[in-house]
Amino acid sequence: MAAAVVVAGEAAAAAAAAAGAGGKKRGASRSWILFDAAGEERVLDADKYAIMHRVDINARDLRILDPLLSYPSTILGRERAIVLNLEHIKAIITAEEVLLRDPLDDNVIPVVEELRRRLAPSSATQHDVEGAEEDESPFEFRALEVTLEAICSFLGARTTELESAAYPALDELTSKISSRNLDRVRKLKSGMTRLNARVQKVRDELEQLLDDDDDMADLYLSRKLAGAASPVSGSGGPNWFPASPTIGSKISRASRASAPTIHGNENDVEELEMLLEAYFMQIDGTLNKLTTLREYIDDTEDYINIQLDNHRNQLIQLELFLSSGTVCLSLYSLVAGIFGMNIPYTWNDNHGYVFKWVVLVSGLFCAFMFVSIVAYARHKGLVGS
Repeated sequence: MAAAVVVAGEAAAAAAAAAGAGGKKRGASRSWILFDAAGEERVLDADKYAIMHRVDINARDLRILDPLLSYPSTILGRERAIVLNLEHIKAIITAEEVLLRDPLDDNVIPVVEELRRRLAPSSATQHDVEGAEEDESPFEFRALEVTLEAICSFLGARTTELESAAYPALDELTSKISSRNLDRVRKLKSGMTRLNARVQKVRDELEQLLDDDDDMADLYLSRKLAGAASPVSGSGGPNWFPASPTIGSKISRASRASAPTIHGNENDVEELEMLLEAYFMQIDGTLNKLTTLREYIDDTEDYINIQLDNHRNQLIQLELFLSSGTVCLSLYSLVAGIFGMNIPYTWNDNHGYVFKWVVLVSGLFCAFMFVSIVAYARHKGLVGS
């Protein structure tokens, strides 16, 4: 009986340990959605080691896609994959597959829908010109175009929302300067600064790719795949693809997709350059909108500062008038103090009629002194006319 209890306890401990290991594995795994060139899609719950083995990238490149780490927008070309980190769009593109991270995210769902629509293969009976033109573009470029279009549209929409909120707030601030309006504009300016940095980073990444033909050539995955499969490349090279029943058809499709570039110059990147330039111009237009908004905010700040300086000058003028009046009244008080002292002088006796002359002359002198000070200040331009 005791032995049975011991065995049951050991079994329970082993089950708990297995459950803990499974929980850790599930915690380390991430949700991905996979689209392939055949139009099929499926959700993968794979950890980073499975993803690294599948697309043949190292841990440093995969770490760029970790949402817990703050990496800037990046487009990396590797031997078998393109690693994309564009804001919320974190994807790995190969010559035959697209792996998109966190497909259930609200910002990623539109990208999933667009990939599902754009990467779906055309019907076998459809032989129109438009379909033929679509097939000429390599799979990785179609996937890359979807991600670039999504991020440019996303940032453009955020910019439009910011503009619709910022311009009325700035106009309201110019009409009425208040703590509420100032705080509202401050928050909008902070949001604009963050959005400007995000747009600038995406623009810089596209510009860096456009400036380097070698980096653009690294993104031609179908070309490299077809080159590795061609007899010219030799049979002594490393085999990058595991044995698969469909690998021959995949290589064949990739060869046909990149046939125009294989037979031509392998360093020809005109197709990708045209693709990147289109979205570079779009993101550059978004950046120009933010620049215009920032200039409008700066102009509004200058206008507000001018208004505040004008109010400050008016207060200084008022202070000058009050100080001048105080000085004149001090002289008047001095005369009153002199004659009010209880000192036995002979001219204090039998000269009561002089009191009104002293009061009148002192008042006129103080008034003349005040007018003289104000006239001098206006002559020197210290107060407005």
